[in-house]
Amino acid sequence: MSGKTIPKISQNDRASNGVNFWQQLPTPFLAIAPMADVTDAAFRQMMAKYSRHTRADGSVGGADITWTEFVAADGLVRATPEGKVKLMADLIYSEEERPIIAQLFTRHPEHMEYAARLCLELGFDGIDINMGCPAGAIIDQGCGAAMIKTPDIARAVIQAAKRGAKSDDGGIPVSVKTRLGYNTDQVEEWIPVILGEKPAALTVHARTRKEMSKVPARFERLRRVVELRNEISPETKIIGNGDVLSAEDGRAKALEYGLDGAMVGRALFGNPWFFHPTRRLPTRLTALPTHGVNRDTIMTTDTSAADIEYISIEERLRVLVEHTRLFMELLPFKNFAVMKKHYKAYVGGWHGAAELRHLLMEQDTPKAVAEAVEQYLASAK
Repeated sequence: MSGKTIPKISQNDRASNGVNFWQQLPTPFLAIAPMADVTDAAFRQMMAKYSRHTRADGSVGGADITWTEFVAADGLVRATPEGKVKLMADLIYSEEERPIIAQLFTRHPEHMEYAARLCLELGFDGIDINMGCPAGAIIDQGCGAAMIKTPDIARAVIQAAKRGAKSDDGGIPVSVKTRLGYNTDQVEEWIPVILGEKPAALTVHARTRKEMSKVPARFERLRRVVELRNEISPETKIIGNGDVLSAEDGRAKALEYGLDGAMVGRALFGNPWFFHPTRRLPTRLTALPTHGVNRDTIMTTDTSAADIEYISIEERLRVLVEHTRLFMELLPFKNFAVMKKHYKAYVGGWHGAAELRHLLMEQDTPKAVAEAVEQYLASAK
């Protein structure tokens, strides 16, 4: 799974895979969240490889749907040739990740139209518009969650994305990811703006921009989002995001609040087996407190305890090394420090992990990381 080249698919295949895939997904489905400097090509390929399993319908996959990191549409238009090469690397993907959604951000409709057309040509299954990122650098550009304050621009950007994503064969669908509001809950005012543009899907992070991730996600407010969807745009899929820490928890939240799916973010760190039904880390993650959830309704897996295979420390560390090598192979120009946030997640939960984690933080090449891991494993025998 080298992933160095972006695969192409025919216009007919793209139209059928893109336009219809939202309706073909299982319900409730689970999605990989777009996270800057996290869900890059290497991370997603590791998820696709180690979560790979045969689903109930006979298909083979991991997550039901995957998002890229968010990509600056402005940069795709304005960047120098060298800068554009780096941005295009954020649009690398492999066939194993399908359906794969390219997430874009901008406040300039003409830039969105250009970037959406580019993603259509690159063979993506869909385009998502980031209207929820709370980072100051993105807000200062009037993008991300700042779009909540400029509904007219938000509408124009969605319309531009649809123009760019259109082709003679139908093109690919456009979706949006946002939050409950900016400083306060604005579900009643803001969500109808997006739904009025009939997106294929709407992901709502169940917090405001001001709340960041400092409070529990308020999934109970997504019930109202679903009601608004039913009134305004019945075909739009509604996806909940925030505090989903296991596959069971994600499905339970979706069922509890009438959602079509749930999006998983932080729980994926250090756990490329997350979507595999029988392979698990030995430390069981439990859901963070969520307002309104009746924990008695949380689903349990159909898999019996006897079928569960727990991931050994050695396998976790060898996958860490593989992830590091793939990162440098696909993204050699990125700061190696990006990988170190993953080390914090891969290496933890057992005696001696802290010492190894500290050692890994001092390394700056895949070779050095591999040597540190091998020395640790040898000493642990």
